Amino acid sequence: MKESIKVIANNKKAYHDYFILEKYEAGIELFGTEVKSIRMGHCSIKEAYVDIHDGEIFVDGMHIAPYEKGNIFNREPLRKRRLLMHGAEIRKLGQKIREKGFTLVPLQVYFKGSLVKVEVGLAKGKKLYDKRDDIAKKDMKREAERDFKIRNF
Repeated sequence: MKESIKVIANNKKAYHDYFILEKYEAGIELFGTEVKSIRMGHCSIKEAYVDIHDGEIFVDGMHIAPYEKGNIFNREPLRKRRLLMHGAEIRKLGQKIREKGFTLVPLQVYFKGSLVKVEVGLAKGKKLYDKRDDIAKKDMKREAERDFKIRNF
């Protein structure tokens, strides 16, 4: 059976600010009220980043709003959350981010079946001229699609 994927949060800014070279899927260690809050769609990864400490990988800055009915069981919205990946993958990523210019950014949070997953991207920062070039390409593509639509109308 094919598992359903329901996207909860996207990080569009990451695609604007970085070249995404590789993508990895990781589980995330959450508590009950956090999962309930994510099911309601109260999750943001716009300012989040991924870091590796002592052979473990963490996402920091990921905001999960407190669950309305969670009372004392709610956790801090911006706490560090551990990601669940194989040790070999973590070591490989650790070696790559030690190189100059590479970083790890969360790209999206989604449900895969009943599990919460995070897509992590190995990224290299864009320069200002790269961003301008991407914007120019998008504008040209948009103009071409608009012209094609007008002609075929």
